Amino acid sequence: MIFESHAHYDDGAFDGDRAEILRECRKQGISAIVNVSASLSSVKTTLALAEAYDFIYGAVGIHPDEVGELNEENFSWLKEKCRHPKAVAVGEIGLDYYWDKEGRETQKYWFRRQMELAWELGLPVIIHSREAAADTLEEVKKAHKPGQKAVVHCFSYGPDLAREYLDLGYYIGVGGVVTFKNAKKLKEVVKLVPIQRILLETDCPYLAPEPFRGKRNSSLNLSRIAEAIGQLKGMDAEAVMAITEENARKFYHLNQ
Repeated sequence: MIFESHAHYDDGAFDGDRAEILRECRKQGISAIVNVSASLSSVKTTLALAEAYDFIYGAVGIHPDEVGELNEENFSWLKEKCRHPKAVAVGEIGLDYYWDKEGRETQKYWFRRQMELAWELGLPVIIHSREAAADTLEEVKKAHKPGQKAVVHCFSYGPDLAREYLDLGYYIGVGGVVTFKNAKKLKEVVKLVPIQRILLETDCPYLAPEPFRGKRNSSLNLSRIAEAIGQLKGMDAEAVMAITEENARKFYHLNQ
């Protein structure tokens, strides 16, 4: 069985065939999917998906590009949504300096607030960090509490930073980029990180692995990512899928 730790099936890219793809995911051995929100509206659509499908769970949080939506009233609403029976994480939250859609201090403020919210509610955190390596680590260290669980999703930095997050007890999210020929840093990271600290993800509909790079992604491609990880770690894909499923169930408190 395969655990999809990070997907966006509420995205408009799936409007034409969402039910068919999710049905095929079940047929192909996807045991669970965590659908991850990014905005206030996607919190609603994420939880609606979780209510409609028994194998889909939700992550509730506001992406750094969307934190301009937040105020104290909305944040109280967000906190209530985190208490939904199928909400299993706060995310995705963090810093994004690639688009710089929101001011950096605003991003940092709401990142910290959402980290604190996760700790208060006993939920793990899904961290988004793009071209913000130093500031993300700094903010994480400010907000981190001993024992708090987090994953740095779609990890895009080098081995030194990976070690910093491993030292905090965090997980590393690995997706389709690991199959790209030019993903040298990520390949080094995958070799370094213990398999027990890797979560398998697609970030679909984005970041499809080779040979589908540039096309719409889905959880049906997780086996290709597992194969690439296995090649780097000297393991077969089945073992990668089994161990990363166990990792994800532990991380999201979904142990069978």
